[in-house]
Amino acid sequence: MGDTSGRRVAIIGGGPAGLAAAEQLAAAGVRVDVYDAMPSVGRKFLLAGVGGMNITHSEPHASFVQRYGARSAELRPMLDVFNGEHVRAWVHGLGIETFIGSSGKVFPKEMKAAPLLRSWLTRLREAGVSFHVRHRFLGWDERGRLRLSAPDGERLAEADAVVLAMGGGSWRKLGSDGSWAAMLRERGVEVSKLQPSNCGFDAGWSEYFADKFAGAPLKSVTLQFHPAVGHPFSRRGEFVVTAGGVEGNLIYACSGAIRDEIARSGAALCYLDLMPDWSLQRILGEVARPRGSRSMSSHLQSRLGLKGVRMGLLRECLDKEVFNDPAKLAEGIKALPLRLLAPRPLDEAISTAGGVTFGALDGNLMLQAMPGVFCAGEMLDWEAPTGGYLLTACFSTGRAAAGGVLRWMRQG
Repeated sequence: MGDTSGRRVAIIGGGPAGLAAAEQLAAAGVRVDVYDAMPSVGRKFLLAGVGGMNITHSEPHASFVQRYGARSAELRPMLDVFNGEHVRAWVHGLGIETFIGSSGKVFPKEMKAAPLLRSWLTRLREAGVSFHVRHRFLGWDERGRLRLSAPDGERLAEADAVVLAMGGGSWRKLGSDGSWAAMLRERGVEVSKLQPSNCGFDAGWSEYFADKFAGAPLKSVTLQFHPAVGHPFSRRGEFVVTAGGVEGNLIYACSGAIRDEIARSGAALCYLDLMPDWSLQRILGEVARPRGSRSMSSHLQSRLGLKGVRMGLLRECLDKEVFNDPAKLAEGIKALPLRLLAPRPLDEAISTAGGVTFGALDGNLMLQAMPGVFCAGEMLDWEAPTGGYLLTACFSTGRAAAGGVLRWMRQG
């Protein structure tokens, strides 16, 4: 078995996956260089924590793993080693207290990412990790050395192994632009198409509706979606109407299935229950009451409390004739057809689907086409909903890639 102390590993990308790998490698006595294209590391991590740093989720492990859908089997071994409970213990080890919110999400007590990141970077520097910011990875030269664009021009770096943790293709301004995909494909690595995940969708609103209701929230509604392929979705929550369509937590929770249905069929038809606490019969009874000289809008507001964006959606999504038929109108209120036409651009998405396929990797997360090069984080072909699942998988795959590096070097 080879000794790993004194060996040098380059990590490309200073996000959660790259930093997690650096921590594991440094603890094993490896000399670690972290290269990041931005002026500082962890920028997406910090922005993700602006509204409250959701670090992981507290639900039972078996349910937690299933949140990764089609990639649950591939990620399970890594999540078994470093799951939500491990994340909490690790955060506590950084001197940061956590609490569990009402929905099961786990947050730092101060709800901020910056103190956690500062403590983590201090630990890494004390462990000997070297950081090189404003160093954009350009690929490899003919001798296998790393090509990096630095402030003073291009430079070359050598390493015994490389961990690629360059993120997906969303939030380009924070450094993860997905340009690595073409670079790896040229070297024979199978990379599935990068697609938006946890994203909004275009609905093709009328100009009137968009002007009047863009930015309006819809709270306590139920979204139902029955894709042609996959499991039906039904959940109560909230989202926001945008100038072009919809976005928000309830939409994000189903975004992968909606995106795939649009790719298959050209559109995805969802249904909204605008009054989930009322039965169809109760709504019908109120709608069918005589309204006298009142307008239908006034009638629905008086009898059902429907107004604002909910009333606007009824007008936008139902044919005019439906408003003359109490039975059909009641059905529309309980199952309003919402036709979604296209996902928002990748750069607007919270996260990315697609990436380096697990078939392109060995059990150490090493590229089969490129010995000594490992991948971690959002570069890998998996996706997950918001709620702490994205970060946990980045942490766990980063640590797993580091473990793979150590095993590979010991065998060499």
